[in-house]
Amino acid sequence: MMNKKAFGAVAVAAAAALALSACGSGSSSGGGESAKGEISYWLWDANQLPAYQQCASDFHKANPDITVKITQTGWDDYWGKITNGMASGTAPDVFTDHLAKYPDFIKTKQLMALDDAVANDKVDLGQYNEGLADLWVGQDGKRYGLPKDWDTIALFYNKKMAADAGLTPEQMGSLTWNAQDGGTYEKAIAHLTVDKSGKRGDEPGFDKNNVAVYGLGLESSGAGMGQTQWSFLTATTGWNHTDKNPWGTHFNYDDKKFQDTITWWASLAEKGYMPKLETTVGANAADNFGAGKAAINTSGSWMIGQYSGYKGIQLGIAPTPTGADGKRASMFNGLADSIWAGTKKKDAAIKWVEYLGSAACQDVVAAKAVVFPAVKGSSEKAAAAFKAKGVDVSAFTQHVKDKTTFLFPITDNAAKIEGIMKPAMDGVVAGKSPASSLTAANEQVNALFAK
Repeated sequence: MMNKKAFGAVAVAAAAALALSACGSGSSSGGGESAKGEISYWLWDANQLPAYQQCASDFHKANPDITVKITQTGWDDYWGKITNGMASGTAPDVFTDHLAKYPDFIKTKQLMALDDAVANDKVDLGQYNEGLADLWVGQDGKRYGLPKDWDTIALFYNKKMAADAGLTPEQMGSLTWNAQDGGTYEKAIAHLTVDKSGKRGDEPGFDKNNVAVYGLGLESSGAGMGQTQWSFLTATTGWNHTDKNPWGTHFNYDDKKFQDTITWWASLAEKGYMPKLETTVGANAADNFGAGKAAINTSGSWMIGQYSGYKGIQLGIAPTPTGADGKRASMFNGLADSIWAGTKKKDAAIKWVEYLGSAACQDVVAAKAVVFPAVKGSSEKAAAAFKAKGVDVSAFTQHVKDKTTFLFPITDNAAKIEGIMKPAMDGVVAGKSPASSLTAANEQVNALFAK
C-alpha cells in the first residue's frame, strides 16, 4: 500500500543505519550465535514480497552477520504451515501475524514477548498510527508484535459501468444504506446489474437467473467477522461483534440488528444482484471484477494494487455507504510481525522485527504503493505514492481521519468460532437457512467461553 522511488541507495542506507542504531544494544541476551546467521521470515501477501525483499537486503547491509530468508505462502496454506511448524519445531523465526490468530498462539506459548527488547532498545511506540501498538498486547499485559500496516474497507467500482448506468462519482461517493430497503446503496447495485439480454436489475423483464454483470461481487459469506463483506454495514446499526473489544467473551450474532442486516445482504443474491454463494467456490472475486463480471466489490485497502492493476478497467474507489446512524463505518485491522518462541536466533530475530517496525523499512513498503504502513510518516508517504500512480485512496484514509473505524474483534477461540460461524453464515447466504438460525450458532460460540 507506490511508485515514488525517491529513496536513493545512500538515503536508504543512512535511514537503515539510523533505525538500527538502537537495535544492537539492550536486546541481546544470549549474544554470540543468536545474533548471527540466517533467520527465516514468512509472509502471505505476494504483492508485498518485493518490498520486504528490499528491506531484507538493506537490513543485511547494515547487519552483515545476519541474512533474512523470506518465504511467501498464500493465505489458505499459510496458517496450517505455521501451526504445523510450531508443533514440529520448524516454524519460521519471524512471521507476519494476524489479530485473529495471535491469541491462540499466546495460549499455546508459541510467541516471544517483546517487552524487554522494546524497553532496552527504546522502540518508539508513539511512531505508529493511533491504537495499532495497543492491539498487540495480550491479556497478560505483554507485547507480542510490532505493527507493520493497517487497513480499512471501501468500494472498488468500475467507472465505465457506473457512467453507463448514469451514476456519477459524486453519487457513488454518497451512497446511503439501511436494512429495510437497502437505501441508495441497493438502488445503485440493482441498476448496475445487467442480465444477458441487456436488462438492468431494476427494469421490467430482468432475468435474475441469467446475469451478465452483477451489481455487487461476492467473495464469501464472511463467516463470523465479515471484514470486507458486511461488517461496515452492521457497525452502522449500533451492533458490535462482542461485549467488549479486545478480549470480549460474549458474541452478539443473536441480535436482531445483525440478523436483519444479514437478511438484507443475502437477499441480494436471491434478487440476482449478487452471485449465488455456490458459484464463488474456487473463484476469485477480484479477478471476476477484473474480467468485468461485477460492477462493485467491497474489499480492503491491501487490495488496491491488485484492483488498480487490471488492464482495461477504469477503477473508482468510493467510501462505504452511510448508515441509518448518519455515519460510515469500517473495520480497522493492523498486522504485526511476531517472533516464534522456539527460535534459536532470538537476538537476530529481535533486530529484524525492530527493523520491520521502523520507518526505514516501512518507507520502502510505502514507496511500493501496496499497503498503508503502520508508522505515521510512512503512511503519509504511501498515500502520496498512490496518488502519484493516479489512484485516489481517500476513501480508505477518510475513515481514519473521521474516526469512523472499529477494531477487528480480538478474542480467544478464533479458530473454533470460525468453525462454527462459517457453515452457519454459508447456510444463510446460500438461502438454505434463515438469519434466525444464527441464534443457535451464537449459543455455540458463547459456550466456548463458558468452559
